[in-house]
Amino acid sequence: MKFHHVRLILLGTTILSPGLLFAQFDPTATPASPSQPGRPQPQSSPAQQDSGPNAGDVGQVMQDKMFLRKAAEGGIAEVKLGQLAAQKGSDDVKEFGQKMVEDHTKLNLEIAQVADSMGVMLPKSMNKEDQAEYDKLNALSGNDFDIEYLSFMVKDHHKDLHEFRIEAASPTDATLHSEVVKAQGIIHDHTVMVDKLARARGIPVPTHGEHKPNPAPTL
Repeated sequence: MKFHHVRLILLGTTILSPGLLFAQFDPTATPASPSQPGRPQPQSSPAQQDSGPNAGDVGQVMQDKMFLRKAAEGGIAEVKLGQLAAQKGSDDVKEFGQKMVEDHTKLNLEIAQVADSMGVMLPKSMNKEDQAEYDKLNALSGNDFDIEYLSFMVKDHHKDLHEFRIEAASPTDATLHSEVVKAQGIIHDHTVMVDKLARARGIPVPTHGEHKPNPAPTL
């Protein structure tokens, strides 16, 4: 009887011990619960896709390259139109046109150097709008030429000054930034000069600040 009793106890322990072992390993099923469909996982792909700053940098670089190409086109036009003015304009218009040739020839070379350092291919000719203006001016002479040239220069310089101001506040390349700030000062001086020439001939001139991004309302 004693032996039988001991045997029953041993048998009971062997039956219970697998249950205890199973109970110890059963909690391993709970870590699977975070991967249930409705629950967010800490190591999800959105964390890897959260590369906003890099994406923003790429966008700004593209904007800088587009700015350089547009500036190059505009610079070529300033030189070509200035050459016409130096030939066909009245004395003060000839003087202004010659200054455009000299200043923008230098600026064009400096912009080309910056573009080369950034791996940007620049256009070699004017855009269609500037070419059309060149053709129009080439067919004019005397006062008609002066009025048309100065009117175009006023519009063009105010637009350029606005665009250079925007670019000066945002470029990612330090060399480009330095060149844009320098060119902005030169274009500002040109704008003051052409506005004065235009006013003397009764040509409308934009008011100060008209081309800023968000002009404050005047009271």
